[in-house]
Amino acid sequence: MENQQYKIVLIGAGTIGTALGNILAEAGRESVLLHSIEHQVVDDINRTHINSKYFPTLHLHPGLTATTDDSMLSHSNIIFLAIPSVIMVDYLKKIQKHLPPDAILINLAKGFGIGNRTIPECLREEFPNPVCTMKGPSFAREIINRLPTGFTLGSLHADHFTKIRSVFTNTNIHLDYSADIRGVEILSILKNIYAIALGIVDAQFNSPNLRFLILTRAFQEMRKVLLSSGGQVDTLFNYCGYGDFTLTALNDLSRNRTLGLLIGKGFFTEHVSHELVLEGKTAVDVFYEQISKTMSVEDNFPIIAELYRIFHTKYDIAMFVNTILNFPEK
Repeated sequence: MENQQYKIVLIGAGTIGTALGNILAEAGRESVLLHSIEHQVVDDINRTHINSKYFPTLHLHPGLTATTDDSMLSHSNIIFLAIPSVIMVDYLKKIQKHLPPDAILINLAKGFGIGNRTIPECLREEFPNPVCTMKGPSFAREIINRLPTGFTLGSLHADHFTKIRSVFTNTNIHLDYSADIRGVEILSILKNIYAIALGIVDAQFNSPNLRFLILTRAFQEMRKVLLSSGGQVDTLFNYCGYGDFTLTALNDLSRNRTLGLLIGKGFFTEHVSHELVLEGKTAVDVFYEQISKTMSVEDNFPIIAELYRIFHTKYDIAMFVNTILNFPEK
């Protein structure tokens, strides 16, 4: 393995990294490598072609190899970043000497980076590499089972879209493109907030009418937050927008929807609040604080306002739906 020159590296051998790496290996892409700090995961993949921690029942393509050796990154030209957003920048700074400066960095993580900036914004400040983002309605298990899956590639350069689309030729991955990198990132964070809200609604009411009423209100509020955060409205209609939002809000495999279901059923206690640090809960605080610097959250963004109250006050969850419904539509 040491003599190979890896053109495609996925940093992070969790669910999404393993799933994408496996379909690229199956498609015959030359030299696909998973890079991980988890020695047991790496050993399992190389010895048995099974990622026993994340996909214990699936056999991986033998062309997919794994390593913990940072120096193996030095020949890559495309690097997918599939590690948590909270550690992304610091981890890459530790291994920066092994990153080819012209390799394209593609962020797969969903969440804020340092100082509540987006991951691509942080990466562009710290590294000379071209930076893209790739987000969409994409459960990893569906990807690895070869089901058609859409992603939006966010990049300032359209030629990146052509290059990355060619990487996924003859796979189950379908790409669309947006130059609105900030909007792609913001939407990937916002959808977790509104998935919590839909979980609360569905926990309390078995009503398709109400579900899609609140879904529409949530989508309208997402649009307002996106625009106030510097994103572009057209991005809502890429895979990263409406597709990712509805997947997360309406599917019980979604962790943030599940959090909403727990809240709506009355199982969300102070103890659970400390144990469950999910993306949506963190994002509510960040957006509430950012918006409140320039306008009243309560007067403009009722769903975020009510979720903030749920997480920070003693809140009667029975009030949630009526409060949203009684907010005057504008």
